[in-house]
Amino acid sequence: MSADVRPITRALLSVSDKTGLVAFATALAKGGVELVSTGGTRKALADAGLPVKDVSDLTGFPEMMDGRVKTLHPNVHGGILAIRADAGHQASMAEHAIAPIDLVVVNLYPFEATVARGAEFDDVIENIDIGGPALIRGAAKNHNDVAVVVDVSDYDAILAEVAAHGGTTLKLRKRLAQTAYARTAAYDAAISNWFAGQVEAEAPLFRAVGGKLIESLRYGENPHQKAAFYASDESRPGVATARQVQGKQLSFNNINDTDAAFEAVAEFHPARTPAVVIVKHANPCGVAEGSSLAEAYTKALACDPVSAFGGIIAVNQTLDADAARLMTEIFTEVIVAPDATEEAIAMIGAKKNLRLLLTGALPNVRAPGLNVRTVAGGLLVQTRDNASVDDLELKVVTKRAPTDQELADLRFAFRVAKHVKSNTIIYAKNGATVGIGAGQMSRVDSARIAARKAIDAAEAAGLAEPLTKGSVVASDAFFPFADGLLAAVEAGATAVIQPGGSMRDAEVIAAADAAGLAMVFTGVRHFKH
Repeated sequence: MSADVRPITRALLSVSDKTGLVAFATALAKGGVELVSTGGTRKALADAGLPVKDVSDLTGFPEMMDGRVKTLHPNVHGGILAIRADAGHQASMAEHAIAPIDLVVVNLYPFEATVARGAEFDDVIENIDIGGPALIRGAAKNHNDVAVVVDVSDYDAILAEVAAHGGTTLKLRKRLAQTAYARTAAYDAAISNWFAGQVEAEAPLFRAVGGKLIESLRYGENPHQKAAFYASDESRPGVATARQVQGKQLSFNNINDTDAAFEAVAEFHPARTPAVVIVKHANPCGVAEGSSLAEAYTKALACDPVSAFGGIIAVNQTLDADAARLMTEIFTEVIVAPDATEEAIAMIGAKKNLRLLLTGALPNVRAPGLNVRTVAGGLLVQTRDNASVDDLELKVVTKRAPTDQELADLRFAFRVAKHVKSNTIIYAKNGATVGIGAGQMSRVDSARIAARKAIDAAEAAGLAEPLTKGSVVASDAFFPFADGLLAAVEAGATAVIQPGGSMRDAEVIAAADAAGLAMVFTGVRHFKH
């Protein structure tokens, strides 16, 4: 046996997730490993006919205080933390009759799942594990002698090494220790962030984030960057929780763009109207409502058919065959939907590289949450932009009020503007985008680019004039000068929606009145950087 291999003579098992537990423990027992366990885990092993000691046999104390106290005892932690090669540690073990524990198998109380199901405060508190993290951290610290398992996916690795080497190697124990510390860190992050919400701490002194690996990616935004995809503790329908029905592995950029598309399409309630969003490089290039998903897709594609090539498509209802047939006519990277008919799935299946993701539901656009991004040496954390135009009181500031059709299109356009990179200008008409200007340093440039793209789309469709003629326009932030508004007038817009709040609001309103525009203020800005 190699010098760094440690045989397993005794294992402590205490798990909330009992997937694979009996098979794993059976294999250990057949190898002569003594099993020690607690509560429900001990019962599951005993019911399977396995010889298993109760942890109280080690501690001399029964579980007490509704299970809050059971493993926090020197006979447990001494057996885990004792350095096997330290004569002083060995003497202490002998003096106090502490037997070594060579393997600790713990997965924690299901705190995240308890929060996700909307449990009451006291129930959530009772699902904060205390003994489990202590066991995990102790075993991970003493990884030179002890192996620690916090996830069922590592059961096979333990058994394989025991079979091959008669024990666990230092390389494996180090890897397991890293996983263990990451798990307790993610667990504590979930607890601390939940507690911050409970006490309404807008900027807690410490902020932690954590996640569990979904998969390693081929590369990041560019081939020279390494990347991986992690799931957070937030149970929000989307790309992280979706079922991939078919297609090759998602790339870093696919995941980012799919998230952008699905969050955008969620602005359109499925009970009201079918809606489709097409995204390219994190920005919508076409958004539309329709009497069916097929009609909505056709209208969305017409906004910018060139950019839609190789894009991401998100829909807000069950994907049907008529819509799927149209979507497979051009090259598309991903289609994401709450669900899909079997006929639609079969139709998309003919395109072997086209990814189809089914999420089961739409995310709630009004739900609270956090957005986190890194900067050099720090984290920027903010609450999710969960403002909805449906909840805003629109203020008419011009002499002319918008017509009912203009008002419907204004609300539509402002929904879209929320999901386009700033500076943002959206032209919309009859429930569809007809021009999108995104991410420009100048708002007037966004207005002009959107108008230019509308001209290109009209030429491609053989139309006599661009659809911006008679459209409405939305701006994600106020017009600092009248020039951006005048560019929209030149493109043919008849009504405007914007947050307002500029020092030159009066100048902009006067320009709108002079042009015969209707304009409403929302009082809410939708910057997206």
